[in-house]
Amino acid sequence: MSIRVIHDLEEFRAACEDVRRGGRLGLVPTMGALHRGHLRLVERARELADVVAVTIFVNPTQFGANEDLDRYPRDLEGDVAKVESAGARLVFAPSVSAMYPPGERTRVRVSGLTQALCGESRPTHFEGVTTIVTKLFSVAGPCTAVFGRKDYQQLKVIQRMTQDLLLPVQVVGERTVREGDGLALSSRNAYLSAEQRESALGIARGLSRAVRAHHRGERSVGVLVDMVESSLREAGLEQDYVTLTDADTIAPLSTKESCADRALLAVAAKCGQTRLIDNVVLGEDPAPIAEEA
Repeated sequence: MSIRVIHDLEEFRAACEDVRRGGRLGLVPTMGALHRGHLRLVERARELADVVAVTIFVNPTQFGANEDLDRYPRDLEGDVAKVESAGARLVFAPSVSAMYPPGERTRVRVSGLTQALCGESRPTHFEGVTTIVTKLFSVAGPCTAVFGRKDYQQLKVIQRMTQDLLLPVQVVGERTVREGDGLALSSRNAYLSAEQRESALGIARGLSRAVRAHHRGERSVGVLVDMVESSLREAGLEQDYVTLTDADTIAPLSTKESCADRALLAVAAKCGQTRLIDNVVLGEDPAPIAEEA
């Protein structure tokens, strides 16, 4: 069965209803510019559902001023071919006017979870994410939605929002997919030159040092954070944040505290003009790089 590409909102809603008459719908929301990490989400959705739908929509409300909305890579034809090869059967690629009707005024906001980490430097970002995901869930209806854990804060925010709004959606997180050298796959990696890509490995290198130290028993937040910060400096990256938090509430821990056996270590840094994020859940995730170079 060939893939079906739908642009009309009501047509997609009806297609999702048709799927549910015979089975479970899987949903993978994306902004396009797809890579192997996205395809792993499609594959995971196939394991959990009978038919998988992928949404491709570059959401303007989650981009702040002077961010990369205009230059964000777009390749609908190529993306459709990729998700079809991974087993998706529906693609929803709506227009901005369809998702944000003229005169619209509504936003969805999740408090608490959105203030730290990316919320500090991108204060309107998560409001844009939760608003568009709520809209997509509303159109798709009951389903199993799969999101990547590279955007761990986003995953936790969406899980909280879905629970709080009583939405009939099961939200599943899938482990970060990485290149062989440990770099987390990201659509924004396409912006990196060969030299910048090498520098970007400083993120994975620092996280790996912290994972190994935590495994050996290190629990000092300050020590673990410093391992990552020093790795970013060595690589010439511009740090946005390196923060250890509670893995569930995203509440930041002071560098004077000790962390639990399971804690989130999250990073955002600029490589040239490109902002990259990555994370590990200490006590749960393996080191991004298996061994020190």
